[in-house]
Amino acid sequence: MLSLPARAQPAPCASLRLLALETSTHSLSLALGSGSPGGPLWQRSGAGGAQASGSVLALVDELLAQAGWPLAGLDALVFGRGPGSFTGLRTACAVAQGLAYGAQLPVLALDTLLALAEQARWLQEQAGQPAPPLIVALLDARMGQLYAAPYANGTPGLQPLAAPFLCAPHKLGAHLAQRLPGVALHPDAPVLLAGNVFEAYGAALAGLPAARLCALPCASALLRLAPALLAAGAAVAPAQALPLYVRDQVALTTAEREHLRTAGAALPA
Repeated sequence: MLSLPARAQPAPCASLRLLALETSTHSLSLALGSGSPGGPLWQRSGAGGAQASGSVLALVDELLAQAGWPLAGLDALVFGRGPGSFTGLRTACAVAQGLAYGAQLPVLALDTLLALAEQARWLQEQAGQPAPPLIVALLDARMGQLYAAPYANGTPGLQPLAAPFLCAPHKLGAHLAQRLPGVALHPDAPVLLAGNVFEAYGAALAGLPAARLCALPCASALLRLAPALLAAGAAVAPAQALPLYVRDQVALTTAEREHLRTAGAALPA
């Protein structure tokens, strides 16, 4: 197993050189920078999913050339490990591992739902509306389900309150109640639901009394999260950086699809 090189010890935040990849949804995003507020930042975007594998390496080369940073001069590679699109997660993991092996770099594999919660927090901040103390990150898992994870938003930054889980949209409230005993969702509760699920599952989520924000996990959010996690020792050798699938089933069976049609549920395209 590859051991982390001595230079993997995190540099001061402002001088970090990090490359982040996020391909867990229909969007591909790359970001190169320090992750510090006001620090250098270069970004690229493109089609995610199966199409990401055909463009991601060329976009990485473009970013490095624009910044004038050699790959071997980076401090770490960061990628969204999941949950999300199976193909997208494998692409991000394979690219991060391959680049890290070649350049002898450590890898930081972060939950995509954490990146989504961070992007929601940042969007609220940019709009002059501080995010509430509880952010529930939601990603469309297709097959009539969603991925979810609750995060506390406070002075230490975002803190996970439960591991990412998979559920039917109409059961989200019950799952949150089970995982967050003593936290009740009501019209005055300072809770933000953030993600890409509202168009597909808006009717099923209508009963949850919480604010809503459309957002996606992105590479720039991964960069903002990275410095603190690197300082906490969360980076690993490339071989240890693996996807987080949450769900093992890739597609519905014929019987399951027919059941959903009978029940009137919306099927993914």
